[in-house]
Amino acid sequence: MTSEKEAQPTLLEQMGGVSGMLYSSLPVVLFVLVNIFSHNLTAALISALAASIVIGVVLAIRKGTVQPAISAVFGVGIAAFIAYRTGEAKDFFLFGIWQSIVYGSAFLISVLVRWPLAGVVWTFLNGRDMSWRQDKASIRDYDIATLVWAAVFAARFVVQRWLYDEDLVGWLGFARLAMGYPLMAIALVATVWAVRRSDKRLHEREEAARSEQEVLAATYDDLMTPDMDELKKLDQKSRESS
Repeated sequence: MTSEKEAQPTLLEQMGGVSGMLYSSLPVVLFVLVNIFSHNLTAALISALAASIVIGVVLAIRKGTVQPAISAVFGVGIAAFIAYRTGEAKDFFLFGIWQSIVYGSAFLISVLVRWPLAGVVWTFLNGRDMSWRQDKASIRDYDIATLVWAAVFAARFVVQRWLYDEDLVGWLGFARLAMGYPLMAIALVATVWAVRRSDKRLHEREEAARSEQEVLAATYDDLMTPDMDELKKLDQKSRESS
């Protein structure tokens, strides 16, 4: 298990930092603004795609890998393709809306099967072991954090689906941003809370087990080490009797 003293990523770092927040928001902002002022869906889609490509290149250069570039373009590309095929600006947000219900369902199911995704994902991303799976209280804490994530995705789906049905493209863009990182921050706070409680509990168990082993080792040594004073007394009695 990772030591309790090991520095854990801050909340802002887990969200990609300030630059990550700005990068992910730019394509949506451009799409909404260009669509509102130009009334040209194609121009809005091109603007969003161009922004995602530039962001992808910048991330690839900074991180030295093409994976961030692919990730930056993938979501915007799918959203733009759907909107282009249907000819409806609001369909730019359709992929994200249904993505929310899929993610929310996955988090909810993970709680039901006793493998809370908040703990599983955190463990994977931070290269830690799954020792918390042996502690019922830790599973419960991660269940709570996972349910917070499920609630975040459910809220996104309900609100944005309603705005989609009402054909409120501008408000859809606002909701996409307002219900993005702010709500994610709440879910991350819940996850960090669960991680710290679990780490503290497991650390205390390790310390207790280590202390118990030390006591048992000392007792074993006492039992196996002869008492020289007692041996001398027995030897003296043996000589006197003889």
